[in-house]
Amino acid sequence: MFRRLMTPRPICNEDGRDVRGRRGGKAEARRKRGVAAGRLLVGLISCGKNKRYNMKSASLASFILATTSGRGAAAGKMAAVSESRVLGYTVYRWSSFSSTYLPENILVDKPNDQSSRWSSESNYPPQYLILKLERPAIVQTITFGKYEKTHVCNLKKFKVFGGMNEENLTELLSSGLKNDYNKETFTLKHKIDEQMFPCRFIKIVPLLSWGPSFNFSIWYVEINGIDEPDVVQPCLNWYSKYREQEAIRLCLKHFRQHNYTEAFESLQKKTKIALEHPMLTDLHDKLVLKGDFDACEELIEKAVTDGLFNQYISQQEYKPRWSQIIPKSTKALGDGEDSRPGMRGGHQMVIDVESETVYLFGGWDGTQDLADFWAYSVPDNQWTCISRDTEKESGPSARSCHKMCIDTQRRQIYTLGRYLDSSVRNSKSLKSDFYRYDIDTNTWTLLSEDTAADGGPKLVFDHQMCMDSEKHMIYTFGGRILTCNGTVDDSRATEPQFSGLFAFDCHSRVWKILREDSCNAGPEDIQSRIGHCMLFHSRKRCLYVFGGQRSKTYLNDFFSYDVDSDHMEIISDGTKKDSGMVPMTGFTQRATIDPELNEIHVLSGLSKDKEKREENVRNSFWIYDIVRNNWSCVYKNDQAIKDSPNKTLQEEEPCPRFAHQLVYDEIHKVHYLFGGNPGKSCSPKMRLDDFWSLKLCRPSKEYLLRHCRYLIRKHRFEERAQTEPLCALKYLQNDLYATVDHSDPEETKEFQLLASALFRSSSEFTPLGFSDVDHTYAQRTLLFDTLVNFFPDSMTPPKGNLVDLITL
Repeated sequence: MFRRLMTPRPICNEDGRDVRGRRGGKAEARRKRGVAAGRLLVGLISCGKNKRYNMKSASLASFILATTSGRGAAAGKMAAVSESRVLGYTVYRWSSFSSTYLPENILVDKPNDQSSRWSSESNYPPQYLILKLERPAIVQTITFGKYEKTHVCNLKKFKVFGGMNEENLTELLSSGLKNDYNKETFTLKHKIDEQMFPCRFIKIVPLLSWGPSFNFSIWYVEINGIDEPDVVQPCLNWYSKYREQEAIRLCLKHFRQHNYTEAFESLQKKTKIALEHPMLTDLHDKLVLKGDFDACEELIEKAVTDGLFNQYISQQEYKPRWSQIIPKSTKALGDGEDSRPGMRGGHQMVIDVESETVYLFGGWDGTQDLADFWAYSVPDNQWTCISRDTEKESGPSARSCHKMCIDTQRRQIYTLGRYLDSSVRNSKSLKSDFYRYDIDTNTWTLLSEDTAADGGPKLVFDHQMCMDSEKHMIYTFGGRILTCNGTVDDSRATEPQFSGLFAFDCHSRVWKILREDSCNAGPEDIQSRIGHCMLFHSRKRCLYVFGGQRSKTYLNDFFSYDVDSDHMEIISDGTKKDSGMVPMTGFTQRATIDPELNEIHVLSGLSKDKEKREENVRNSFWIYDIVRNNWSCVYKNDQAIKDSPNKTLQEEEPCPRFAHQLVYDEIHKVHYLFGGNPGKSCSPKMRLDDFWSLKLCRPSKEYLLRHCRYLIRKHRFEERAQTEPLCALKYLQNDLYATVDHSDPEETKEFQLLASALFRSSSEFTPLGFSDVDHTYAQRTLLFDTLVNFFPDSMTPPKGNLVDLITL
C-alpha cells in the first residue's frame, strides 16, 4: 500500500543518476570525499592531543581542498529564479495511525469526506508524518486542507522540519491552523545567510489539537517549491560545501583554543579555509600569543572607528527613556488663553520631520468634540494655536476618532472620518467629508463632501490612513461604518459594518477600492477591523497591518500588502501562541515605523474593556524587526496604577491610557505622545493633556570602546597581580580606574572587588574545557572570545564548539 523504505542516495534522483544528468559519477565521489574528510578531522584531533602530527592523516586534507575550491562561488548563486510549483511526494514514515485513517489519505484533497485524513492512534508525543519528496527541492510553502466543517482533531499547534537527511532536520515552521474549513498556506524557512537550501524530507509534528485530549488529524498536505535541477543543484553544492567548511572551521577553532599549533597550521594550509577575518587573527596574535595589550586597545579603537561594531549595536535591546515635555507657557495673541492644547482623547497628530513640527487636530474632551488645530515646534518647545475652530475657516467641523496623514514633500495634511453619536445621525450628517490643509498657505480645501459618492469609503471611525508621498497616494483601511438607526431592514441591521482597503490618487482625486471587507481566510482576503495599526514602508513600498477588533473578537494577525503588485503576504496568522513574545491583543495600540532601521514600534496601553481595565493597567513598548521577523519587548511596566497613581512613577513615564496619539520623528529617532483617556472608573469623563517624548537608546560606540578597554585592562591587571602585586595595584588605581563609569553603581562595585585578585592564587580557577592548556593562554583565549562577540558574524569564527557535537 505504501512505498517501501528505500535507501536514500546522496544528491541524486530516484534512479541514482545525478539530477543534471552529466556528472553521474561525481555524486558518489563527493560522498567518499565527505567520509574521508570526517576521518581526517578525527585523525587531526588525535594528533593534536598527542602533540604529534601524522603526515598520512594530513594527506587526506587534499580531499577537503578539492571539495571547497573550484566552482564554490558560482555554486552559491542561481542564474535565474524559477517559479514555485506543486512538489510530488510520498508518505515515507509515520508515528502511528488509527483504523482506516491512513497516512496516504493526505495525498488527496476531499474536504467533504470525513474519512479522507490521517489520524494518529493517540495524542501522546511524538506523533509525526515524514514526507519524502520525489527529488531534492527548495521547499517554500506548505498548504493544509481541511474538512468542510470545524473539527476537534484539527491541528491547533504544529511544527514542520526539513532537510536532506531524515535524521538531521531543521525547524522550518512553528504555527497552527484555524478551526475552520479554509485551506491555509504557510511560508517555510528555506534560506541560510540569504542562500536557499534544499530538502528531501519534510516532517510534520502535531503538538496540540483543537479538542483537548483528541487525536491529531491532517486532511490534506500540498507542498510548493522549486525542484528544477538548474536551480536545486547549485544549492545542493553550496549546502554540501557549507557543511564541510563549517566542520573544518570548528576544528580550526578547537585546535587554536587548545594550542594545537601543528594541527591548526596543517589543516589551514591544506584546506586554505580561513577561520576568521585577518583583523581578528591579528588580534589573537597580539592578545593571546604575545600579550601586547596596548596594541590590542589600538586595534579595538580602529575597529570601532571603522564601524565594525555597528552590527552588534543594532542587535542590542533598546532602553526606553521617557521625558515629560513642559512647553513654554505663553498666552495666545488676543484671547488670553494658554497657548497649548487642553485635555482630550480621540484626537489626531502628525509630524513634519523636516521642520520638527507636530500638528494636532480635534478630539473629545469628555463632553464635546473639538475643532481646534495646533502646531508644536520641537526646537522652540512651544505650542502655537493655528485655529480655535477650523470650521470657521472653511475647514473640517469638530470631530474625534478621525484620521490624519501628512505629505512632507508637498507640506499638506489630509483628514478623513469621524465618530457621530447615534442621536445626531441622519442622511446629511453621515456624509464622509474629506479635507486637505496646506501648511505654507494656512488654508483648508474641501476635496469631497462625501467620499462614498466619489467611489471612496463611507463615513467611518477608528480606521487607518497612510500617505505614500512618492506616488502621491493615500491608503485607508478598516474602520466601522456609521449608519442611521433603523434604516436597514434585513437581519444585518444589528451587525457592525466595516470599510475595506481604498486608495486615493491625490493628483487626479480619484478613489479606487483595492479590497472589500471579507470574512473569508483566503490568501488575498482581508478582514476589516477597527482599532488596528497600519503603517507604510516607503522603501519596501508596502503596508503593514496588525491587530484590531472585529465585533467582539480581538484580532492578532499580521500581514503586509504590496501597493505596487497588489499582493498580500501573511506574516503571522495569529494562531501561534507565543505568550509574552508578541504584543497582547485586546489593548489599544499605537504604532510607528522606521524605514531606515526596518523597525516597527508599538506602544500598548490600557484596555478599552471596562471589565479588563483595572487589572491590566500597564504600558509596554514593542519592536518588530522586519528583516529578522521577530518581536522584542523593550519596556513593560507591570506596576498597577490605581485611582491614586504613584507620583514618582508619573513623573518618570506616562500612565497607561487609550485614545491617545503617538507620532515618530524618523530622522531624530524620537517619539511624541499626547493626551488620551486614563480609563478611571471613578472619573469616566477625565481626559489627559500631558505631553511626552520617548527616545530608544542602545549602547553607543563610545560606550563599547570604553567597555572593551575595561575588559583588556582588567585582564592585564589580573595577570600582573600574580607576579607583580605592587605594580598591579598602581595599575588598578590609575589605568583601570580610568575605564570605569563611577556614576554606575554596578560598575563601581565590580571595580572595587577587583582588588581581591591581589590575594588570589593563579591556580584557583581553571576555565572549563581548558585543563590541558596553560592558564595564561586559556584566560587570554576567553578574553579574545569575549571581544570577538562585538565584531560582525561574517568576520568571526564559528559560534559553536567542536566538543559540543559529542553526545553521551
